[in-house]
Amino acid sequence: MEKKIVVPGELVTEERKTMGQHVFAENGKIYADSLGLTYTEGNTASVVPLHGKYIPKTDDLIVGLVTQETFNGYIVDINSLYNSYISKELLRERLVKGSVISAKIISVNEINEADLSNVRVFYGGEIVNITPVKVPRLIGKNASMMETLKKGTGSNMLVGRNGRIWIKGGNTKLLTEAIRKIEEEAHKSNLTNKMEEFLKQNTKEGDK
Repeated sequence: MEKKIVVPGELVTEERKTMGQHVFAENGKIYADSLGLTYTEGNTASVVPLHGKYIPKTDDLIVGLVTQETFNGYIVDINSLYNSYISKELLRERLVKGSVISAKIISVNEINEADLSNVRVFYGGEIVNITPVKVPRLIGKNASMMETLKKGTGSNMLVGRNGRIWIKGGNTKLLTEAIRKIEEEAHKSNLTNKMEEFLKQNTKEGDK
């Protein structure tokens, strides 16, 4: 089945299939309950939302923001339904409210609370936020899209699976524009080639 964008209440399929996420059945047909892309795997029909909070998964790399210091650690906003916690024992340096960190999710409990490890602190730079479900498109196959963005802008970047991207150096304005463009056009094909042309064109215009 070809992927397409659907709105809540729009028909996903008339075929007899198992219902996956973000769909409902009525009169033997399956409909979307969210704005998203239709997705079928085997005998299951689902919709992948284009908007929404991040759902933590073990081994994901995320970018978090420290929101509070406690006696033994720090509360970290990871753009999910629940905040995460980092013990001070895992850190060599003190964090403050607003500190930007990257971390690896080492476990997730039954209500999607995540434990973090491998913490790295960032200094300077900017944070760009996108819808978490668009992150794989931003990274690209074998990180091809991410390498295209780095090469085309001369910027450093770290992409968190939770929809936060840390960027620093180079042409961060152009990089931000490119990220927004990818987010808007994530459903289109040949996107990496299109982004290469976009970056080349805007780099040339900036040199004039």
